[in-house]
Amino acid sequence: MLKSLNKVQKSAVQSFGKPVLIFAGAGSGKTRVLTHKIAYLANENLIPEKNILAVTFTNKAAQEMKIRVASLNKKKTIEATIGTFHSICARILRKEIKNIGFTSDFTIFDVQDQISLSKVILDEMKVAKDKLSPQNAKYLISNYKNKLIFPNELLSIANNTQEKLFAEFYKKYQDSLFDNNAADFDDLLLLPLKLFKENPTILKKYQNLWKYVLVDEYQDTNKPQFEFIHYLTKEHKQVCVVGDDDQSIYGWRGADIRNILDFERVFKGCDIFKLEKNYRSTANILDAAYSVVRNNEERAPKELISDNKNGEKLGILETNDEMEEADALINALEKEIKLEKRNFSDFAVLYRTNSQSRALEDSFRRSSIPYNIVGGIRFYERKEIKDIIGYLSLIINTKDTISLRRVVNFPPRGIGLKTVDKCFEKAEKRKMELLDVLNEPDDMGIRGKQAEALRRFYGTIMKYNELLPKLNAGELVRTLLEDIGIKNHYSKNRTPDDNERYENVLEFLRGVDEFMLRNPDGGLRDFLEEISLLTDLDNWNDQSNRVTLMTVHASKGLEFPVIFLSGLEDGLFPLYSSLDHKEKLEEERRLFYVALTRAMEKVYLLYALQRRRMGSDDLFGTPSRFIKEIPKEKLEKISFTSALTRRVISGKPGKHTKTALRRTVVIFDDFKVGDSVEHAIFGIGKVMAISGQGENQRVGIEFKDGLKKKLVVKFANLKKIDAG
Repeated sequence: MLKSLNKVQKSAVQSFGKPVLIFAGAGSGKTRVLTHKIAYLANENLIPEKNILAVTFTNKAAQEMKIRVASLNKKKTIEATIGTFHSICARILRKEIKNIGFTSDFTIFDVQDQISLSKVILDEMKVAKDKLSPQNAKYLISNYKNKLIFPNELLSIANNTQEKLFAEFYKKYQDSLFDNNAADFDDLLLLPLKLFKENPTILKKYQNLWKYVLVDEYQDTNKPQFEFIHYLTKEHKQVCVVGDDDQSIYGWRGADIRNILDFERVFKGCDIFKLEKNYRSTANILDAAYSVVRNNEERAPKELISDNKNGEKLGILETNDEMEEADALINALEKEIKLEKRNFSDFAVLYRTNSQSRALEDSFRRSSIPYNIVGGIRFYERKEIKDIIGYLSLIINTKDTISLRRVVNFPPRGIGLKTVDKCFEKAEKRKMELLDVLNEPDDMGIRGKQAEALRRFYGTIMKYNELLPKLNAGELVRTLLEDIGIKNHYSKNRTPDDNERYENVLEFLRGVDEFMLRNPDGGLRDFLEEISLLTDLDNWNDQSNRVTLMTVHASKGLEFPVIFLSGLEDGLFPLYSSLDHKEKLEEERRLFYVALTRAMEKVYLLYALQRRRMGSDDLFGTPSRFIKEIPKEKLEKISFTSALTRRVISGKPGKHTKTALRRTVVIFDDFKVGDSVEHAIFGIGKVMAISGQGENQRVGIEFKDGLKKKLVVKFANLKKIDAG
């Protein structure tokens, strides 16, 4: 089983009896080591497999680990517990949360739910948005929770009116979560710590259950995650952590690089291993990445060595603005496809901020190149899907007032905001559950259709609440949607938007069916928990033949033959806010290192001399300082032909010169129906139709294998060819 490992990997796998720290550089086989260690512990009878816990950060990584361990042990299923921090903690809470006053049917509030709850509380407190917005309140709460600072502590240290206001809000927010029998994402990590602290018996139970704990991506752990691991392992000290301080890029959400750098101080006498052989990237890519990250002071000494050839130099493309940057990227991508015979899925385009994707997406659409964007509106965050989830959450947890507010008038049944406010007032006055109040409209002076609508809504929720033990998730969801008339609601107007929303509802149903295939005994609560803990990457289909667009943060853990890294200007990457802060600048440098080490064969670095920003002046850019930290012999300037030209408008002599960017067509071929043409990606085809003139000219082309495309001439870069 260990024959496929190199010497250091094998030693790390076999180390037992003391804490283990494995520094695993990018592409050095950390997942291989983790999975082999789990299998080794079980096969050598060192630890029963059922007593092993492995924790990581994404469902995708957890699933991959399960498959690999099962393969190594030649089993279909495994007994080890493998999952994300949030899913493992949620599992503990389902069993134990009753010990701290919640019920096991608690709801997990996502970001939208948290913001909705914050808005309700701030409205009740009559706090203006300019003093504290719901979005900012949510961010601040998460920040304090990551530091393990709670409302009472914050109240005691508040120094001014604003701090006291927020501390008061924070307390009301936590009280409201409790009243709603709900936990937010941060609480999924915090509540197990509360359980362990207040109930030593429960802590002992899980220490005995998980006698060996492995942690992936340890450099990304925050304070609550560190405490969780420390609680579980402080008695038996059987812990193995794998990570790379050079890839610690989540400081902005609470990750603490000191967790990995101080591991040997906390877990004294540990074995330390360094995986420094990279099996992913070429030597040139690794040398460039290392030449940047080694400038950080806060890092453990190590250097990655490539197991591959030198490979090509890193390509540099200087462009005038973000639109030309996108065109230059497409130009290089088309050449890669044509010359290297690559697939679309071989490419990833990475950027520092989500806002950069707009110009890139426009260029991909104009060029008819298929792409996936990771990090847009997630499927389960779309309004029509959130509405259905709102119903399901309320059916499971009838205390969930945020879900009740969301769906009480969906589909529209004539229940206005004033009516809902009356219900809240009565619930507070009589200390009743809000849902129960809906069944007594007469007591609030509500008559007629509104009263009947409230009673019907109450009856629907209670009906399905009683059916929970009798129906599986698929049966319940389908029956409910038919009952509330979702199809009729979206087919009334038959607008394209409504059609798309209904298609999304059908896709949701398919998702429930897929869940049932994977979990034949799964209930509705299990399904909702699974989708509430999904990440952007869990929705990404790496089997589809499309170019992937994503932020550098989202790309961590992935690899692609070719990487395009765009927006490399000082102020964008690294961000302006980091330039005068050593810790932030070092994290930006680590982020750049992560970006380069996603690439297996080729890297393109792009920057623009001018970049437009919404709501502010244009940025005049200089190349990122990180480019300057790469040795010149590792870089190659690439020229490209753009279909765009620039005009420079100069001011009076001695005055500031302003550059105005105008897009004009350089050349058009005079196409006609029947012409044979060649496209860089789609190959040879024939013009079947022409519409428009000048810049608006489009051509309909049928390519080989029957592929039909309608292309804008000025962007398509078509060449006329001799049909003979």
